[in-house]
Amino acid sequence: MENNLVTTAYIVASALFILSLAGLSQPETAKRGNLLGILGMAIAFGATALICQGYPVQIGSIGLGVLVGVLAAARVAMTDMPEMVALLNSFVGLAAVLVGFAEYLQPSAALTGTDITVHRVEIYIGVFIGIVTFTGSVIAVAKLRGWVPSRAVLLPARHVFTLGMLGAIAFLVAPFLTATGSPGMWILAAMTAIAGIFGIVIVMAIGGADMAVVISLLNSYSGLASAAAGFMLNNDLLIITGALVGSSGAILSYIMCKGMNRSFVNVLLGGFGETTSSGKAAALEGSATSTTTAEVVELLANAQSVVIVPGYGMAVAQAQHPVAEITRLLRAQGKQVRFGIHPVAGRMPGHMNVLLAEANVPYDIVLEMDEINDDLRQTDVVLVVGANDTVNPSAKNDPTSPIAGMPVMEVWEADTVVVLKRGMSSGYAGVENPLFFNDNTLMLFGDAKTNVNGILAQLSTSTAPAPALAAA
Repeated sequence: MENNLVTTAYIVASALFILSLAGLSQPETAKRGNLLGILGMAIAFGATALICQGYPVQIGSIGLGVLVGVLAAARVAMTDMPEMVALLNSFVGLAAVLVGFAEYLQPSAALTGTDITVHRVEIYIGVFIGIVTFTGSVIAVAKLRGWVPSRAVLLPARHVFTLGMLGAIAFLVAPFLTATGSPGMWILAAMTAIAGIFGIVIVMAIGGADMAVVISLLNSYSGLASAAAGFMLNNDLLIITGALVGSSGAILSYIMCKGMNRSFVNVLLGGFGETTSSGKAAALEGSATSTTTAEVVELLANAQSVVIVPGYGMAVAQAQHPVAEITRLLRAQGKQVRFGIHPVAGRMPGHMNVLLAEANVPYDIVLEMDEINDDLRQTDVVLVVGANDTVNPSAKNDPTSPIAGMPVMEVWEADTVVVLKRGMSSGYAGVENPLFFNDNTLMLFGDAKTNVNGILAQLSTSTAPAPALAAA
């Protein structure tokens, strides 16, 4: 009876996870998708706890995990969410490693004959995927936090080194399958150390502009690690959940790679951050033209079509709410206002979409890059709020640029571009941006939130009260 209840609970939880992913595919249903995922995980926890012994240990460990998770999620800023996601991916990988070693020391089921060999293979693969996910995610966090260089760090003879590590890992399979006791444990530990270094090397080779794709790929790896743990523990729900996360993360990574004109195979091999050119980027010439909030307000007052392109700077300044209010005022005046979102704007997939949804910006005016790029030629004013690499014309015009070939928001095609930025520094990819020196570009220097609030205040005094922001 107990097993039947657990099986039923697992089926229900699996269905809820599938519905959760379906809900997360659309902004309008994302909140419901999250709630379904939470419900499914609660059912999975309850069912698993029912069939396990040691309830005091369970209560203590789950309670501690809930406490840490709630505190971390409540305190983390939206600007730090990419690091949070990468850190959570690392925990999943580490859990798979620990499960693998525990299963080697004391298998959860009595095994004989070929079952032992199959279980050893599951352990070996699970630990390999888990440790690569763990060390790769840790390096991703370090890059996002600025603890290690955000640029691609390429070791001499890197490909020979990585192939050598993969060869050593493959070579250790056979002795691990035949070893028993301590020798097998030492072989597994040696493989873990080599695979850990492998994870570090492949993520270090990825450049800063591509970190959003890396986060997505590591999320896929964490799903594979969960599935591997499910095989080791003979837990069907873990296998299903891991397969869902792994496949959805891989599909998202592939879509993002296509959108950025990158090779998905290079991502898997850790060559994603390698520059597309061996030369130096073209030197920049000219001077930037600064502007004031009053001039920007005048431009907006005379414009009929406005496109807002947000970036990581908007997240840092937490300027999404005043940007949403500016949108409300301009739309109340009959102007066309839309948002253009680059696939890797921010530091993780969907970063800007989440910020704009938080500010209650209507979903129907938030468009992806491919949907709005062609319209920029007919746009009067483009406001670039904290974006840099995603609006860099070098990607299209300079074949020697490290970001050459990456699709970008072609904001320079608009009549006037206003860039809200603290200074003239390069973006996260470390590439200078010639957009700042264009004749039709105006630079509004300073904190994005302060400047946006200044624009909002002047717009508010020059217009009548507007109705609440609503979808067109």
